[in-house]
Amino acid sequence: MTTDAGETPLTIDELAARAGVTVRTVRFYAAKGLLPPPEIGPRRVGHYGPGHVARLALIEELRQQGMTLAAIERYLRQLPPDLPPHGLAIHRAVVASWAPDAEETVPRRELERRVGRPLAEQDIERLAAMNVVVAHDGDTFRVDAGLLRLGVRLLDVPLSLEAIRAAREVLVEHSRAAAHELARLFRGEVAERDAQDVKSLSAHMHPLVVQALLTTFQRSLREELSEWLTGSGTG
Repeated sequence: MTTDAGETPLTIDELAARAGVTVRTVRFYAAKGLLPPPEIGPRRVGHYGPGHVARLALIEELRQQGMTLAAIERYLRQLPPDLPPHGLAIHRAVVASWAPDAEETVPRRELERRVGRPLAEQDIERLAAMNVVVAHDGDTFRVDAGLLRLGVRLLDVPLSLEAIRAAREVLVEHSRAAAHELARLFRGEVAERDAQDVKSLSAHMHPLVVQALLTTFQRSLREELSEWLTGSGTG
């Protein structure tokens, strides 16, 4: 995994600080093979890039969701080896959505601290269009923590508010339809089981189904974009 062009490489201390972990933790993950090795720069100093930052954030999210080290290793092995930072960020957002309640109410200053930059009114409007934030009371906002990082990455993407709202409606509509059909299928499987079995099955199936839907959607979108680019003569 290499640093991206135009991105300032990070030392291991800077990587740890960016991720909010210790250098010892970074080295532990690297020794376990969860983090790829850094690029070796002058004086044999290791340099880390956006891919390392995104992967480390995903690992920490998985850990906070209660996954064991072995489970995290299995999860990461299923990811494409060349998955770019934004793909890792999407996985992290999905993992964060496993939490029973991903919404918080925070003041504007705290929201800007989490985003990492001051927010203009147009930024707030774009985050609201993605349903990442909802104005709560004055300068206080209800924030969907699971979508926040993804929303921040989309702030500077050249899409109109209308396109963002329309895309969200498409995703919500089809996600609900898929959830309804899957729930109907699983209800048939658990009809004869007791309540504890149903609860256990739900806890196990939730992350598996989410990951399966994400992987299937990514492949379908990649195929659609490839066909579009080929048809338009720009591929």
